[in-house]
Amino acid sequence: MTKQAWMSGRTARALALPATLFALGLATFLGLDAWLERWAETPVKLTDAVLFDIPNGATFAQVAATIRESGITDATTRLTLRARQRGLIEAIRRGEYRVTPGVTPDGLLDLISHGQVVQHHVRIEEGETVATLLRRLEADERLDFDLSTSTPRSLADNLGIASPHNPALEGRFFPDTYQFDRGHRVSELLGRALKQMDEVLNTAWAGRAKELPYESAQDALVLASLVEKETGRASDRARIAGVFVRRLTRRMRLQSDPTVIYGLGDAFDGNLTRAHLDADGPYNTYSRHGLPPTPIALPSRDSIHAALHPEIGNALYFVARGDGSSEFSATLEQHNRAVRRFQLGGS
Repeated sequence: MTKQAWMSGRTARALALPATLFALGLATFLGLDAWLERWAETPVKLTDAVLFDIPNGATFAQVAATIRESGITDATTRLTLRARQRGLIEAIRRGEYRVTPGVTPDGLLDLISHGQVVQHHVRIEEGETVATLLRRLEADERLDFDLSTSTPRSLADNLGIASPHNPALEGRFFPDTYQFDRGHRVSELLGRALKQMDEVLNTAWAGRAKELPYESAQDALVLASLVEKETGRASDRARIAGVFVRRLTRRMRLQSDPTVIYGLGDAFDGNLTRAHLDADGPYNTYSRHGLPPTPIALPSRDSIHAALHPEIGNALYFVARGDGSSEFSATLEQHNRAVRRFQLGGS
């Protein structure tokens, strides 16, 4: 063998070694890649649903530790490799997550990278006051009560809303079920309910009946709140609204017990007395003409509709029958008989 041939063979062998090593490395990498993919598509061994929380700013290492501590999977190194492989290391979103049996590692990564957090629900109830609503929201540990105070008097200022005539924003939040994720700010939740009420009220106001004794949609909201507190029976709403509208038109006092009770606030012990009815105040519709200065509760869509579409008739009085319905009368004499029958147990 010539020296030149020997050198050529040596060169070929030298070049072949890196190529072989590269091929082996590539095969190993591809094999690892395929193995990791198969693992990521295999459900984890989970028998019950698990809740866990990812705080804001958590690193993937911290997330992996939380997943391990929650008992979802111990293979957090593989999970981290898979997340890196899919480019999800920096894509994890904060929030509360619920993992159910049958989830795969890839499914878990999809969950926390897409922000598919647990959705909670809270109900704003028809007929409740803002004070009651705020107490409920403040006590709900799922929410971030970010208001500076739970006192309704300063609620408008808390939310940055100009409402000098109704600083508590009484009646301004639409009763409905609202969805949120854990840690949701109460101010944002109330903002949604406020916007919803504005939309419902403005739409209803645009389609209102003619010749109603209201100067604005807010007047209609006030009367709707009275209807809401006076009855829980849907069939009576428009009839009660009709009574109030006719009394307003005739300059008769509304004489609504719920307005007096609202004005008493925490001083009301469940027993409305003659002394309460005789004590003058802005919410005493026995002593003052017209509507009270603000709504007295959160009215439903049906009560708003009733206030803007009152039933035509001649009734000027009504009294509770004791079964949720009301007895309507056109004259005071008829009304007094109804009171004796349904309230005093007479004939």
